[in-house]
This record gives sequence, C-alpha cells and structure tokens, in this order.
Amino acid sequence: MFVLSGQSVAAMLGRLYFNKGGNSKWMATLVQTAGFPLMLPLIFIHYLPSSKHPQPITNKSSWVTLLLLYIFLGLFSAADCMLYTFGLHFLPVSTYSLICASELVFNAFFSYILNGQKFTPFITNSLVLLSFSSTLLVFQSDSEQTMKTTRSKYILGFVCTLAGSAGYGLMLSTTQLVFRKILRTPSYKVIFKLIVYQNMVASVAIVVGLFASGEWKDIKGEMEGYESGKVSYMMTLVWTAVSWQVFTIGCIGLIFEVSSLFSNVISTLGIPITPVLAVVFYHEKMNGLKVIAMLLAIWGFASYVYQHYLDHLKEKVEARVANRQLDLIEI
Repeated sequence: MFVLSGQSVAAMLGRLYFNKGGNSKWMATLVQTAGFPLMLPLIFIHYLPSSKHPQPITNKSSWVTLLLLYIFLGLFSAADCMLYTFGLHFLPVSTYSLICASELVFNAFFSYILNGQKFTPFITNSLVLLSFSSTLLVFQSDSEQTMKTTRSKYILGFVCTLAGSAGYGLMLSTTQLVFRKILRTPSYKVIFKLIVYQNMVASVAIVVGLFASGEWKDIKGEMEGYESGKVSYMMTLVWTAVSWQVFTIGCIGLIFEVSSLFSNVISTLGIPITPVLAVVFYHEKMNGLKVIAMLLAIWGFASYVYQHYLDHLKEKVEARVANRQLDLIEI
C-alpha cells in the first residue's frame, strides 16, 4: 500500500508542479529526497518489529564501509531522481508512468547478475511484455506532445525516463545486495537508517546543484507566479516530498522482506493507477497506443505474479515433505 499510494500521488503532484508554473528541475528533484527528516523519529524507536526471516547475527561493517556506501547510494539516487525529473517535465504523466514499467526489466537483469535471480518462462514472458509496453510509446503520434512540448523534448523525456528506470533497477538490485553482504542486522531500524542517510547525501548533492546552476534565484519569482498561489506551491512541494518518502519506505521494506524484483513488481502494479488518475484530473488523452501499452504491462505483471504463485506452491510442497521426513526420523 505504501508503494502503490506513494508513487501514484508523488507522480501526480510532480506533474501538477510543472502544470501550474513550476519550472525548477532542481527543486522538483530535491523534493524526491528531502523528506528524509520524517524518518528520524523512527530510527529512535527501539521496539520496531524484526524481519520475519531471521538471519544469523554477524559482525557489523566498519563505519568507513557504511560511510562510503551511503555516499555512493546517495549520489546515485540524486542522479537518478534528476533523470526522472526531466522525464516528468517533458512527458505527460500517463506516458511517463507507462515507460517506468521498464524498471522491472532492468531490475530483473541486474538481479540476475548481482543476486542470482532465476529466470523461468513466465518471468521471461513478463519481461518481454513490459519491454514492448514501454517501447510502443516511442511511436506515439505527435498530436499529444506538440501542444506543450516539441518532438525533440518528447524524445529527451523518453530517453531520460528510460535511463532513470535502468538506474533505479540497478539501485534496487544493489540495495538487496547491500542488505545481504553489508547491512546484515535483521531490523527495520536498519531500513530507516538506510533511507535517512542515503536521502541526506542525495539532498545535499541536489542542493549544491540548485545553487551551482543559479536556479535558486528564480524560486521566489516562481512561487509568486504559481497559478494556484504561494500556499498551494508550498503544499505541492511538501506533499510531494512526503509521498516519495512513503514510497521509499514501502519499496525498501519489500526488498528487505522479499527481494528487489518483488518490490519492483509491486511498483509495476501501480502502472494502471497513474494514467487513469491523469485522465480524470489532468484530462490527458488515453489513446489506443496507451491502452495497448497498459494492457501489455498488466499482462506482464500477471505473468510474474503467476510465477510467484507457482513458487509459493512449490515451497509448501517441499515444506510438507520435509516435515514428513522429520516425523519419520522421530519415529
């Protein structure tokens, strides 16, 4: 629920920011990570539930290793958020969200390399369908984008969103590897620390970019010229930041509890939500190409879920066999 609600609301509010007169790409990027102070109280809660998959207690990594890890993930996250911002700026939110389905393809590829993810016919089918779903949107007619942006900017938005999806897939797989190899303490406090420190580094990097680019000088004028007023401007940014943090908690929590690929699959489940919301609130056109892309994405998602269902049945059968063998040994 955190993943689905967080990403849908964040994408809608991010598009609203640009629709109402917001133009700072650095500010739109900053709100994706700047909500990390909301997580600080959770770090100091000592009775957070542990993972349902207990792991052996091992020696903790050195502070130097952790520092380098947080810096790497933070800088990587800042760059990825900037790519997504360019995509959301130049693309309709419905198109943007459908292209983001390609995250699952990249995540599966990197999970295979980094985490030994196994491919089955159903998972392969899922990845192929999601790839076709995103690729179809390149051939979208000019009628939709020429009203607000040029064809070249549309292609730029497509490429940035696709590159952001590749980076995000790599970051999810890396995060799973980090949990297994470095952050080996099975606690939700570890999750919140990872979110806070990673987003803190990312926010610092983005703020540096905001001042270095000179966009900070235009923030006051942007706020005064915002169509819905200053209060609406601030509320849009604040709730966008909150929504991204809600999404991040759910996303990293699923990686910790299951896997990075499963976390991305749940994120992909939200593909039909954002385009429908965009049609209702922003009156975007849902043409035939988008409908086909959405259906392919849903089909791809269903294929992966079916494979997960088969794996669950297999685990239950293996558990029963193991229990019977233990009973025979006891007898």
